[in-house]
Amino acid sequence: MVKQIDKNEARLRRHRRVRGKISGTAARPRLDVFRSAKHIYAQVIDDEKGVTLVSASTLDKDFEGFGGNVEAATQIGKKIAERALAKGITEVVFDRGGFVYHGRVKALAEGAREGGLKL
Repeated sequence: MVKQIDKNEARLRRHRRVRGKISGTAARPRLDVFRSAKHIYAQVIDDEKGVTLVSASTLDKDFEGFGGNVEAATQIGKKIAERALAKGITEVVFDRGGFVYHGRVKALAEGAREGGLKL
C-alpha cells in the first residue's frame, strides 16, 4: 500500500532545517512568512530576545480585499517594510517558513524589497 505524504509535515521538516541555519539578531532580525489558503502573515522577529518587533497580515483592519492571492502578498510585503523602516530596521534575514520561494511567498519578499527592506 502506498503511504500518502503529509504536505504540512514535509513543510515543517523543511522549516526546521532552514531554522537551524538562520536566526534573527538585533542588528538583522528575521522576516518570517506564513501563508494559509485565505491569508498571509509576516513578522519581523529578534530571535536573541524572542520578541516580535513588527507584524503585518491580511487580517489587519486596514487591509481590504482577499488575502489569498499574489496582490495581497505584495501589499503585505510593502506594509511590513513600511512598519520595519519606521522602527529603524533596514536589513532582515528572509525566512520562507518551509514554503517554496514561489508565488505568494516570492511576491511578499519582492514587496518588502520595493518597500525599502534589504533581504
